[in-house]
Amino acid sequence: MIFAIATLAVLGTMGLAMVRALKGPTVFDRLLGVTTVGAKTISMILVIGYLYGRIDMFVDIALGYAILNFVGGLTMAKYYKTSPGA
Repeated sequence: MIFAIATLAVLGTMGLAMVRALKGPTVFDRLLGVTTVGAKTISMILVIGYLYGRIDMFVDIALGYAILNFVGGLTMAKYYKTSPGA
């Protein structure tokens, strides 16, 4: 029961971050929203892994996703920092 409540709470915060990513007043607010959704997705992957009883496999998936999220966030931040008009 507690994991169902935790899942709903994480989904709610993901929704708020998605609103921030779609309606952010600046590019950096949108970037922050996208990386926040990525971080919440990692926690959802771990909760799902615990529910299936295969936490070892899902930790590897979450680590791979975390690396992709980190590198993608850095790449987008560097692109928007160096682009003219930003």
